[in-house]
Amino acid sequence: MRVAYQFFKAGSFTTWDAMFAEVAAFASRIGREDLICISQSEDKDLAVVTVWYWER
Repeated sequence: MRVAYQFFKAGSFTTWDAMFAEVAAFASRIGREDLICISQSEDKDLAVVTVWYWER
């Protein structure tokens, strides 16, 4: 196993709601046993969410 990540961005082209829906769908597909954490960063109108997980 190794640690992997997928990041999602919201800003001028994607709404925050659309980004969070995409993050939730991705995290649900991974499953709780492989999900490490979900981190978020925001600056002005740009948001980034990173999903950290175990890749088998």
